[in-house]
Amino acid sequence: MTEPFAGKIEMDIRDSEPDWTPFEPPKAPEGSPNVIYITLDDVGFSALSGYGGPIATPNIDRIADDGVRYTQFHTTALCSPTRSCLLTGRNHTRNSMACITEAAVGFPTASGTIPPENGMLSEILGELGWNTYMVGKWHLCPTDEMNLASTRRNWPSGRGFERWYGFLGAETSQWYPELVYDNHAVDQPSLPEDGYHFSVDITDKAIEFVRDAKAVAPEKPFFLYYSPGACHAPHHAPKEWIDKFKGQFDMGYEEMREQTLARQKEMGIVPEDTVLPPINPIGTSETRQGPDGQPFSPVDVTRPWDSLSPEEQQLFARMAEVYAGFLAHADHQIGRLLDFLEFIGERDNTLIMLVSDNGASGEGGPDGSVNEMMFMNGIPDDIDANLAMIDELGGPKTYNHYPNGWAMAFNTPFKMWKRYEFEGGTADPCIVSWPAGMEARGELRTQYHHAIDLVPTVLDALGVTAPSSIKGTTQSHFDGVSMRYSFDDESAAGERTTQFYSMLGSRGIWHDGWKAVTTHPTISGWGNFNDDEWELYHTDVDRSEVNNLADEHPDKLRELIGIWFAEAGANQAFPLDDRSALEILTTPRPQLTPPRDRYVYFPDCAEVPESQAVSIRNRSFAMAALVDIPGPGAEGVLCAQGSRFGGHSLYVKDNRLHYVNSFVGMFEQKIASTVDLPTGTNLILSAAFEKTGEDPPGVAAGTLSLFHGDEKVGEGDIKLQPGNYMIAGEGLCVGRDSGHPVTDDYAGSSPWKFTGGTIHRVAVDVSGEPYLDLEREAEARFTHQ
Repeated sequence: MTEPFAGKIEMDIRDSEPDWTPFEPPKAPEGSPNVIYITLDDVGFSALSGYGGPIATPNIDRIADDGVRYTQFHTTALCSPTRSCLLTGRNHTRNSMACITEAAVGFPTASGTIPPENGMLSEILGELGWNTYMVGKWHLCPTDEMNLASTRRNWPSGRGFERWYGFLGAETSQWYPELVYDNHAVDQPSLPEDGYHFSVDITDKAIEFVRDAKAVAPEKPFFLYYSPGACHAPHHAPKEWIDKFKGQFDMGYEEMREQTLARQKEMGIVPEDTVLPPINPIGTSETRQGPDGQPFSPVDVTRPWDSLSPEEQQLFARMAEVYAGFLAHADHQIGRLLDFLEFIGERDNTLIMLVSDNGASGEGGPDGSVNEMMFMNGIPDDIDANLAMIDELGGPKTYNHYPNGWAMAFNTPFKMWKRYEFEGGTADPCIVSWPAGMEARGELRTQYHHAIDLVPTVLDALGVTAPSSIKGTTQSHFDGVSMRYSFDDESAAGERTTQFYSMLGSRGIWHDGWKAVTTHPTISGWGNFNDDEWELYHTDVDRSEVNNLADEHPDKLRELIGIWFAEAGANQAFPLDDRSALEILTTPRPQLTPPRDRYVYFPDCAEVPESQAVSIRNRSFAMAALVDIPGPGAEGVLCAQGSRFGGHSLYVKDNRLHYVNSFVGMFEQKIASTVDLPTGTNLILSAAFEKTGEDPPGVAAGTLSLFHGDEKVGEGDIKLQPGNYMIAGEGLCVGRDSGHPVTDDYAGSSPWKFTGGTIHRVAVDVSGEPYLDLEREAEARFTHQ
């Protein structure tokens, strides 16, 4: 609240007394520390070397050596929900983040929009005098707001971050990311062949943001939210980093679990009597059935290593090497950030909190993938095709993910993975370091904590109180508790007694060292929640949830189930949603603009996200460009949408009109005109697809024809992929192909802007009406505006 004016106001300024207090910007208490959140993605409990893992992370170890590692830190089991907890200190369902933002539903539990009464740490510290920066993955914005025509209320800039650089959605290519800088989309500063990688880019920006402000106000503290894409799919890393791990995973995931557990016991990460659960504790058709008698989803089955062929073992091992290289490369970038802090003299007085947002990901299924878009389009992976790409894994030509056996291994000693409320989904690394503010160095902490505890911890460490109101909105209570009591006292009694969990149908409750959890399969579409089997574990002594005590302690189980329902009610966790991924993602949601039959786009405009762009899936369409070409030599992209992993492009090359459609990245369908390009003004260059059937069902097949005006100059048979072009939705551009190019035909010249002529506009029609008449009609309307 603004301070009242305490000066004196008279008619003449000479007789008046000023008071600058109401107008001064907020100022942090003198000597206040900086704060850095480092939020890793899909990095399981045991991937890091500091948690007994096989991947050397010397720079993360540097942070741990100057602080403490928590061995019982927990998350929600999914990215958007956890990230909402990390930034607000409230449980994910109170944040309206029961699932990822792309899966929003019209209920308070999961709208994909964090309510303003749940202020973020960035908003709190910004009002108290800290600079606030964010780089990397956001994923706290509904899809209808991930575009340049939307409100920015749920962008980082709308939630208290003064500067930010990264991407808005769930995932992106690390070689060709979907970049946003503050309030506008931007192209990446260089290409992969020039050394570009997203982790390097965001580290450069983080250093730049801090350096820029320190040059002006060196005493002003900052809050940096550093959120790399590592290690979410696609697993992309420079080859030299991948090759550092050559042969290190040839033993397979079962043996790796044994080796990791041995190290964890030696380091004191887990108790000496911890044992490993089987690799298929739930999820196999042989051992589990759902309430309707149907087997669990085969995606949650892990194939025993000794059942794999030698070629499969070679492929699976390389997939693990790629993941390891990805994490090690990210660790190197974290080292650059630490070096910069030391260089400017800020390391000691910087509170660093490093976490992962959930357990390792089992979304690669039993076999993993070199092209995740195939799974998203309902097309099974082919092991022979994947083997042929083994040397490309991790590079720009793959959109890859490892098999879920590695997810189990990188979650050692726990069962299951991301999405599940077993420890494999929720138990994660948490490292806290503040050399100037804590005495502990390289120590372990066993107190039970959760992602909601970070905000209260930061406020406690900084000695500040969260404002009761932010931007005029009264703030709600925190669910988290401060962890500061444990910084320098390893024997301190834990101050968290209860934590509730709910994710995609999976449910859990932890209370005073006991945990009840359901075996309900996530995104199964079964419902029947009242028929769920609840298991009971004494996690204080059984960290890996091996000994189900439900039959021995029925009263304790009933008590915990009752607590779960009470907590779920208090945290607005209903309705529960375990629908299939397809059903969830295709649920009707608000759109900034409704779908229409005709779309008009202009050159030099920002990329249009796939969620807001024209959809040509399973239908006839026409794409027409109105251009001026004064003479020979024109070339470049007229209109492109998507990437090499699914997309299409209309372009000019070698004085001919070309069209290419990449079918889920499996093969390119190219059609070229048979005559040279015409010259002149107001030319119409177009491609028209006429659907003639489906092959197989759901996959539109037909003829694509190229035209100069009304003259057909080429044709060929193609088929359209059934699903989205990208999970994150690489968008539509006119006059260039930003991001990952659709075709190798011009990949080396990306984004290959159109030159030698002028594009006035591009129209895409999906009404099924004749393309030429519509274009002429549109031209007439534009002429008379």
